[in-house]
Formats: sequence, C-alpha cells, structure tokens
Amino acid sequence: MHPLSRLALLIPPIRRLHDARDQLLEERDSLALQTRPLGSSPLHHYNACFDAEAMLHRHAARDLRPHPNRITNFLGVLVDPKVLPAILAGREGSIEPIPIPANWHADVAEWAMALRAVEQAQGRFIVIELGCGWGCWMNNTGVAARRLGLAVTLIGVEGDPGHIAYAREATAANGFDLADVIIHHGIAAARSGRALFPRQTPGGADWGLEPIFDATVEQIDEAVRSGACDALPMLSLAEIIGARERIDLLHVDIQGGEAALIAGTLDMLTERVAMLLIGTHSRQIEGELFERLLSVGWILEIERPAILSVGSAAPVVTIDGVQGWRNPALLP
Repeated sequence: MHPLSRLALLIPPIRRLHDARDQLLEERDSLALQTRPLGSSPLHHYNACFDAEAMLHRHAARDLRPHPNRITNFLGVLVDPKVLPAILAGREGSIEPIPIPANWHADVAEWAMALRAVEQAQGRFIVIELGCGWGCWMNNTGVAARRLGLAVTLIGVEGDPGHIAYAREATAANGFDLADVIIHHGIAAARSGRALFPRQTPGGADWGLEPIFDATVEQIDEAVRSGACDALPMLSLAEIIGARERIDLLHVDIQGGEAALIAGTLDMLTERVAMLLIGTHSRQIEGELFERLLSVGWILEIERPAILSVGSAAPVVTIDGVQGWRNPALLP
C-alpha cells in the first residue's frame, strides 16, 4: 500500500469540515440558550451530593459592568467572541446570566463542581486543564479563586496553537500575571512519547480535534511532511504536575481519551489531585471511570450522563457527560 494510502486510513479526513460534530454542537447550544420551564431541559437532570445551583448563585459576581469588546459571564470572566464566533458573534458588550441549566459552554453540573473545587482550596488554588482550548476552566476557576482571596496557578495543556493563543489572550484579559499561567503545547497522556495532532486552517477554528496515538515513526514523518498533522510531545501527568504536592482541580476533556488517562495515572491522581472534573464522551467511558475510581476509594460528588440520540444504527452522543470526583485521601 502506498504510504499516503496508509496515512489516509490512520488519520480522519482532517481537512474536511466536521459537519456532524458541528451539527451536534449547534443542538447543544440550542438546548442551552432556549428558555424552558424549570426542569424541562435534560441538563437539569444531574445527580449531586451538594446544592449545585446554590453553588453558582454563591459565586456570581455583583454589580458587573459590560465590556465593549467582550462578553462578561456571571463570574465576571471576559470572553472574546472570536473563540466561538458561530455562537458568540454579535454578543460583545453583553453580561451573561447564571448558567442554569447551561450556557453556550457548559451546564450547571460542570460549573458547580469546578466552583466546589475552588471552595476547598487553601492559600493557593492550582488548576490543571487538560485540553484547555481558550482556557475556559483556568479563567473561570482562577477568577472565582482570586475573588476569595486565593493566589492562583493556572496550568493548561493544548494541542492546537490557535487555541493556545486564545488561552494566553484570555488569561491576560482577565488580569492574570504571566508568572501564574503555564500553558504546554502538547498532548496529555498517561505516558511520554509523541502523538499526531491535526493541523487546522485557520488555527483555532475546530474544537473537537482528536490526537492520534501509537503511530509509527514512518507514519508520523509522513503526516508532518504532508502538512496534515503536527507531531507533538505526549506529556505525562507526572511531567505536568511536576513537584507540586497538591492539585486542587484537574479538569479532563480530551475527546474520548479520558478513561485511558485515568487508568494509567491512578496512583498519581490519588497522591496529588484533590478533585477531578471529567467531560465524558460515551456511556462506555463513564462506566470505565466508575470502575476505576470507585475501586481506589474516590467519591463521586456530581454526575450527569452523556445525552444520547437513539433510533439509528448506534446511539450518538449529542451532549457530553460530566463527572465530578473527590479524593478522600486529600479531602476527607
């Protein structure tokens, strides 16, 4: 088989628009933005051991003022509409309400667990966001922690250089010092190595790109030479955490690789991470996470399963799920 033919089998059609994914994102955003009677949205149907909606109300900033060029969310975080122009264009100068049941980015379950981690921190809040995109959870939890008087360390890992540029701009716009922000250009993984990551034009346009692991040296060279992909370092969780003794929140949203990452880093997680917030991309992944984390004593504090579209040959995930876990070894 010709080398480029083998590459075509390995790599999804990167240069084509991800029409199906875009349609699902539009359906999710429509659900979040429509006005519905209380309880009628599927995003209201989560399970929690704490009052998630009260958590959002408790952290909502008061007396917010609009910014002429950005959206201001309920925490006071400034968001540039260019990070998702299909949804956010034209909303400059607006102030978003508390996202119950959701906003354009996340639902109440995910927001509540992220803020719960902020409340459990002492002195300094340290967050690691794997697949950080524009730095959503770094910025949101960082701003909430700063309002509580905590010092912050914001750490992100991202494969797309366009998204990294957005993240750097967002942390600067939200008033974080360069010394408090660390963004790695690479792929979060259970082990070190190299992975392929699709190259997109323009940079930052697609939010659902998936890394390709376990390619051979020849396949990596072919993909880079063709311009379809970049070869990026696979960064182990141990490398990302470094010498830090405690991470207050690890946010994981790596497009289907969540279960493998957790399985390969359980000891490190239990030793160093206080809370886990995981975006899940299938019911199978959710089951694997239950099995792995419960077996070593982690406590599930909030969850909303992935929402499916059924009736075709196979169920399709239309809205990713959320799981929030507490580590009793660090937070009894």
